[in-house]
Amino acid sequence: MAEIERETMEYDVVIVGAGPAGLSAAIRLKQLDSDLEVVVLEKGSEVGAHILSGAVLDPCGLDAVIPDWKDKGAPLNVPVKEDKFYMLGEAGGIRIPNAPMPPLMNNHGNYIVSMGNVCRWMAEQAEELGVEIFPGMACSELVFGDNDEVKGVVAGEFGKNADGTPGPSYEPGMELHGKYVFLGEGVRGSLAKEVIAKYDLQAGKEPQKFGVGMKEIWEIDPAKHNEGSVTHTMGWPLGSNAGGGSFIYHLDNNQVYVGFVVHLNYKNPHVFPYMEFQRFKHHPMVAELLKGGKRVAYGARAISEGGYQSMPKMVAPGVALLGCSVGMVNVPRIKGNHNAMLSGKAAAEAAFDAIKAERSGDELSAYEADVRDGAIGSDLKKVRNVKPLWSKYGLTASLMLGGLDMWTNTLLGFSFFGTVGHGKNDAEATEEASKHKKIDYPKPDGTLSFDRLTNVSFAMTNHEESQPCHLQLANADVPVNVNLAKFDEPAQRYCPAGVYEIVENDGKPEFVVNFQNCVHCKTCDIKDPSQNITWATPQGGDGPNYPNM
Repeated sequence: MAEIERETMEYDVVIVGAGPAGLSAAIRLKQLDSDLEVVVLEKGSEVGAHILSGAVLDPCGLDAVIPDWKDKGAPLNVPVKEDKFYMLGEAGGIRIPNAPMPPLMNNHGNYIVSMGNVCRWMAEQAEELGVEIFPGMACSELVFGDNDEVKGVVAGEFGKNADGTPGPSYEPGMELHGKYVFLGEGVRGSLAKEVIAKYDLQAGKEPQKFGVGMKEIWEIDPAKHNEGSVTHTMGWPLGSNAGGGSFIYHLDNNQVYVGFVVHLNYKNPHVFPYMEFQRFKHHPMVAELLKGGKRVAYGARAISEGGYQSMPKMVAPGVALLGCSVGMVNVPRIKGNHNAMLSGKAAAEAAFDAIKAERSGDELSAYEADVRDGAIGSDLKKVRNVKPLWSKYGLTASLMLGGLDMWTNTLLGFSFFGTVGHGKNDAEATEEASKHKKIDYPKPDGTLSFDRLTNVSFAMTNHEESQPCHLQLANADVPVNVNLAKFDEPAQRYCPAGVYEIVENDGKPEFVVNFQNCVHCKTCDIKDPSQNITWATPQGGDGPNYPNM
């Protein structure tokens, strides 16, 4: 096939992803120099369409980027008024007192928000400053310069046939070049993954760790609504099967965010994260809250959980990784949006200084130094051992050890444990099915709990079916011959959208990929025990359409 010819557009900075990191970077660049040419490319149909987060927002990131956000009408309308932690058993729960927890766990001064709506508002602020924002523009390829530096991306390629050849309405997309390219794609971004591999940015670091977070929005009985209430739980129903926990956040308009996180380093391939979430809602405490209400939205997203010791090198020639492309979530706080914003600000300031000095295409080492030595590094370093201690010693022991470690780090600036490693990545953690018992999950009742496909319809996800499947198998034989034989093909269970199935065809098992269901969570790219699945970006605008996630 002849080489595709594309038009080229030149910018000072090209930003991939209109999340909190990318938008913060764009805003800060224009604050520093209104003449800089800055473009933000977003694969969702609109800004916020692919944003899913808890979310209780620490406003420190917004304070740093847009100090007058209150006057400008930022959608932070529900301050946290009440903060509760529970350890659940099947029939009840024990409240963990707030007093022994280190100050960093306090949610006073934080806000319950829709990060989708926060990003929509941030996009308006960016456009007022002159930033160009193009939604529905998936970035499918990196463009490299003569010195092997990243100099741009390919965006807006549409109309491929299922076999990858150009269809009758094919549009080749454009090359957007920049002096620097920022990748703010979120967790396990496809371009960031390529950059990390190409420039060996994970060398000398611990493997990144992940969880899968699932979330529903419920409208509940006004008599049960408690605006500003934040509840987190651990324990049941996961038990020893997996690490994780839940969140229940009461926002305004009688709505509640109900979410569940399962750490993806679980050993038993029979674990079914989605069904653990559905079972959780039948706990008496949760069922009573939701009784008489209705679920109005659903979605899922992977979460980076490796923390301080898992952050890769963040810069390579011409490119910087922002926010969750690096992994900046504070796991015990269940917060990363503030760090994403701070990372965007730091990257913008480093790029501004470089461009002012007439540099381009080099490594923005000042950005990396700012992240590791500044507020983000300080935030993450204090809690760096909580996740690996949990993984090594289990929930109960880690509550005590992790709490002690956070206190010594906060008060004395050191840890008795040093820096604990994570060991295996999440795919390698999966053990063979023969070593574990199958788990009998209750059937969803259609009132509190729902089957996956019904719930996926509430994510409003859509993909043009004639395009190539964006869930790419390195070897089409592996799912049946290896994963089914050894691991009972866990893709049937770890995917929170029901994308993967094993069906009988002429008496033989066949692996089916229903990519139309995909909500872009990236769990398959992370957890597949054979690392046989690569998540690539579909054409722009496809995927979930989250209203208020």
